[in-house]
Amino acid sequence: VQLQASGGGLVQAGGSLRLSCAASGNFFTINDMAWYRQAPDKQRDLIAITTNGGTLDYADSVKGRFTISRDNAKNTVYLQMDSLKPDDTAVYYCNAAVRLTYGSSRINYYWGKGTLVTVSS
Repeated sequence: VQLQASGGGLVQAGGSLRLSCAASGNFFTINDMAWYRQAPDKQRDLIAITTNGGTLDYADSVKGRFTISRDNAKNTVYLQMDSLKPDDTAVYYCNAAVRLTYGSSRINYYWGKGTLVTVSS
């Protein structure tokens, strides 16, 4: 299973960006899909997650500004980021919880390579 993230870049404070992450390979289904971010010299933090059932959750730091969504037909998760702040500058990673085969309850977790978002003041 591979995750390919895209959409990062440089944006001014107050601007918007949309990240995408598409999963490919051989698997049965994807459960949760999530976005994390890691700023320089900081740990990687969960910022948004969507379950296969449609439940959404956000970190307080992005609530009301970021929107996570997914297209199950395309095995893709999106992150719409609005009202960006310099503190949002980080490498953004997507993560997917995947069941590889039908009938297996085992969940495997995969990461995308990360896409850099830089917000200038």
